[in-house]
Amino acid sequence: MFDVGEKQIFNPGMRSVRALLIYLMAVFIGGALLAPWLYFLAERGASHRSGLYHLAPFHRFLDRSLLGLALIGLWPLLRYLGIRSWREVGFSRDGGGWRKAGLGFLIGFGSLALVAAVVIIGGAREVHISGDVGKQLLGAILTAAVVAILEEVLFRGGLFGALRKALQWPVALVISSAVYALVHFLKKGNSPAQVDWLSGLGLLPQMFRNFADLSYIVPAFFVLLLVGAILALAYQRTGSLYMSIGLHAGWIFWFRAYLALTKATVKSGSSFWGTDWLIDGWLAFLVLGAVFLVLWKWLPGKVRGEFVLTPALSSEERENRIQPNGQNGPLV
Repeated sequence: MFDVGEKQIFNPGMRSVRALLIYLMAVFIGGALLAPWLYFLAERGASHRSGLYHLAPFHRFLDRSLLGLALIGLWPLLRYLGIRSWREVGFSRDGGGWRKAGLGFLIGFGSLALVAAVVIIGGAREVHISGDVGKQLLGAILTAAVVAILEEVLFRGGLFGALRKALQWPVALVISSAVYALVHFLKKGNSPAQVDWLSGLGLLPQMFRNFADLSYIVPAFFVLLLVGAILALAYQRTGSLYMSIGLHAGWIFWFRAYLALTKATVKSGSSFWGTDWLIDGWLAFLVLGAVFLVLWKWLPGKVRGEFVLTPALSSEERENRIQPNGQNGPLV
């Protein structure tokens, strides 16, 4: 059964990991080099406007550059990894997409609502409504919808989907979740007083400074790792991205609503309760851990015997494998 050469088993997976690393390097280095150009163009445009025009800080130009290059390079990356249709990404047409998305949203919304409620009852935060709450909640809804779709396409449909073609799916889940946690653990850098052509590269090391704080890594990084694992598990078990998108959207909504509806007290900031971020404490880890276990037990496997570790097929084997109807041809 496992009489397959090492090259056949590991090379497809290494090819996917290598492509991902090149993609991430291109996004970070390219975005850092592009940001000063965008900043200087905006600065020149501002000089021709009235004094009321306010130029955004440089770190925002870096953020937009990174996001823009990530989106531009996403489809070429997916094509290289062998994903050539939206169906392969995870947008299947088997029906029930809205139902799965809605169920995912309820689970995501409810889990973090529970975390927020316990934090408030525990006295680490208190209800505090300030400003235009309606506008903030509307912004939270829009952000949740857009970010959930984009990130699920990239991290679950693209990265996890490609890796599980070459590796056993639990291994693909761990790798994709680690990358997801790494990217979300980055912190915004401080804008330099004077921007030059290398300012973007100078900000990149600052974005990784959270990794120098062990007390913050534990538990915040591991909560993010768990979040990625839950989303990948939902994709693996349902066979589509709809539930993952709903889960993600429910969580993002609460990130925003938490800031709009509550404020910190003297107890906030501890490793158990977490900070303004809501999911960087042990309480969130426990609740989300329970969500993972429930989904693991409750969601049926998409394919019978999915837990059986079988060797990865080479592209040639996939093309020649006999399909259920007895005809030779590629698997779909």
